[in-house]
Amino acid sequence: DLENTLWCNTVVATSTCLCAVVYTGPDTRSALNASKPPSKMGLLEIELNKLSKLLFLFTLGLALLLVALQHFQGYWHINWFRFMLLFSSIIPVSLRVNLDMGKTWYSHRIKNDPRIAGVGVNNSNMPEELGRISYLFSDKTGTLTCNEMYFRRLYLGASLKFKHESVGEITASLQAYCNRNPPPEPTPDKRTADQAPGDAPIGLVSVPPSAMHDCMAKLDATVTHAIHCIALCHNVTPVEGEDGVIEYQAASPDEVALVKFTDTVGVTLVERDIHKMVLRLPDGRLQHFAILAIFPFTSASKRMAIIVRNLATGLITFYEKGADSIMQAIVKPSNWLEEECTNLAQEGLRTLVFGYKHLSEAEFQAFDKKLQEAKLLTENRAEQVALVQESLEKNVDLIGMTGVEDKLQPDVQRSLEELRKADIKVWMLTGDKVETGVCIARSTRLVGRSQQVFHVTGTSMIAVENQLDEFAEQAEYVDGIAMVLDGTTLKTCLSELPARFVAETNKCTSVVICRCSPTQKAEVVSLVMKYNPSKRVAAIGDGGNDVSMIQAAHCGLGIVGKEGKHAALAADFSLAQFSHCKSLILWHGRNSYLRSATLAQFIFHRGLIISFIQAVFSAIFYFASVPIYTGWLMVGYTTVYTMLPVFSLVVDEDVTEDLVLLFPELYSELQKGRALSIKSFLQWLWMAVYQGGIIMLLVIFLFAESFLQIVSITFTALVLTELYMVFIEMHARRMLFFVLAELLSLGAYLLSIVMLPTYFDRDFMETWQFAVKVSIITLAACLPVHMGRSLNKHLNPPAYRKIQSQ
Repeated sequence: DLENTLWCNTVVATSTCLCAVVYTGPDTRSALNASKPPSKMGLLEIELNKLSKLLFLFTLGLALLLVALQHFQGYWHINWFRFMLLFSSIIPVSLRVNLDMGKTWYSHRIKNDPRIAGVGVNNSNMPEELGRISYLFSDKTGTLTCNEMYFRRLYLGASLKFKHESVGEITASLQAYCNRNPPPEPTPDKRTADQAPGDAPIGLVSVPPSAMHDCMAKLDATVTHAIHCIALCHNVTPVEGEDGVIEYQAASPDEVALVKFTDTVGVTLVERDIHKMVLRLPDGRLQHFAILAIFPFTSASKRMAIIVRNLATGLITFYEKGADSIMQAIVKPSNWLEEECTNLAQEGLRTLVFGYKHLSEAEFQAFDKKLQEAKLLTENRAEQVALVQESLEKNVDLIGMTGVEDKLQPDVQRSLEELRKADIKVWMLTGDKVETGVCIARSTRLVGRSQQVFHVTGTSMIAVENQLDEFAEQAEYVDGIAMVLDGTTLKTCLSELPARFVAETNKCTSVVICRCSPTQKAEVVSLVMKYNPSKRVAAIGDGGNDVSMIQAAHCGLGIVGKEGKHAALAADFSLAQFSHCKSLILWHGRNSYLRSATLAQFIFHRGLIISFIQAVFSAIFYFASVPIYTGWLMVGYTTVYTMLPVFSLVVDEDVTEDLVLLFPELYSELQKGRALSIKSFLQWLWMAVYQGGIIMLLVIFLFAESFLQIVSITFTALVLTELYMVFIEMHARRMLFFVLAELLSLGAYLLSIVMLPTYFDRDFMETWQFAVKVSIITLAACLPVHMGRSLNKHLNPPAYRKIQSQ
């Protein structure tokens, strides 16, 4: 029995309950509906894996080249294998360790950023992924809005309309009705022992109120009946706090907003349990109602109904409320309902339509008998109960409609504007009707005030395809067009026109999809990812119905909201509000990607340059597979001597956060992936070839008489070259940290010269001749590279340089 069932996350508002716990763990509905979270890998890691494979092939080729220059003499395959071991530094074994340490630092910085307090990192593999986002799919309620509802409109007819500013008029009508209709004389409760609490006392007959002829009296009665309907048709439970103030608990914030509204006009819900409700009227007296049946709201039915009996009069009334699209087919025809629903939706308000129907005792008893029989069925129980409910939904009188407002989250408008300037295409996926979705899109500035909006509607493939053709023609002449479609049209696009749909939406700056189910949200995300494999997709939501969408995206963002932590726990990053994704993506995402890309290429360079020195050394000694550096030198090169300066790149900043947020266009450069590409990889490869070769050749030229000291000479030049390369890459903002890292590395190297006499000739290295010649070798290896990079930045300056120069 659903009436005696407590669902997951239920709040016990009053008293205590004795229950049996069933359907726990993996058997809960939320667990059964949830999909298995995929194992995510960032695009940067995929690119690095490809480059690592290229380096492995390069290692095989370089080893084979040296064996070929020997003309494959003797056991050439053994020499080939030895050369592969000598060139193993080309394979960046330390890359994984450095990147993981960098990710840890990025995650620490994100979690401790005071500007986005409350942000959590659930997946430390994803910070760099934030720097490549091209699409952001967003829920509406609770994500762009606060999920805090406020009453704004009450329409009871074409000319009987109330706004939230005119609650005084409603209160006056309620008071006038109470004065005109004093409480009935108390009637002794003559229930027999076998009567239930909700049964009418003997002597009372369920009779509708008589018709009124006085206009003012009729107006007051209409308003009073509407307020009573709103105050009774819900699932809200009042809870008295420690300070005596009544608070309302309900699954839907819409219902809480409406019950609070009735409280402000004088009709207060003071008590409720499974059998009864008690209202306090404006004159202070209490009105008791027995709950005879209740039909909860579901996403399929989109309506909620209740049958109550007024215990003072015995009147039985069936109240129902729901979405206008459903209720218009239930209530009696009205010449104003559809138009006013559209008007309220265009104002961004969430609408509910209310209706009622008085029942005689015989009608209710017949209905109740059918209902109880349906509830006792073991098969298709829910369907049969719904059919019984539908039997009452005939000749239902229209009471009116309400409009509630869900306020926008703070700073959401500016955040969406900056994301759009960063060339991130934002899609809003909502279950609201089209008019409400478009209004919210404009109020949040997801769609500009003067921006053209193209509506795609249709249920057949031909109709949708014709509209997409029309959209394509307009998109050629209109810059920055937006598209709007509903769930029915989306279903056609997903099933019959997926490629065409994605191709046309790629021309839009923003897309609004209304009446969208949770399953469709995930399907849309997966579809865009499928047809745009080079683009990175993020999804943000706050409720359990957004989990599948969040998990389907490359990068998931979850907001800790009023609907719980389902989305936040399933996401890669949890946020307190939508505006935090602005700094998270534009600032932290940008920095994480740039830093990791630069760090990875430096580690590639560090392995390549020492391997080329080894290759030249082997070529000098007749292609002998003899190592030039052994033991501690090989270990110390990638750890003590160069690790700190190279790792200091993870704290590098080229611009300030304020500048990035002021010019979001700086982010759009990263979406093309130029920070780490085949072109940039080949540039670093060329630098390593040049520097490794020039170091060995100049050592032979300048130290011909000291060739036995080749290890000390080349290794010192190698360490200095690597430190200099990091120096020219660092930006001034973090120079102090870098200088400290350089000094520590140089200090460690000088200390090792003293402590490792088997590797270094201390007497030789303390001469001025050594210092001067090593300096010449280092400058010859670094200055041409430095000058070339400076010239390139001067001729093709990056975007941040152009902004800083203005």
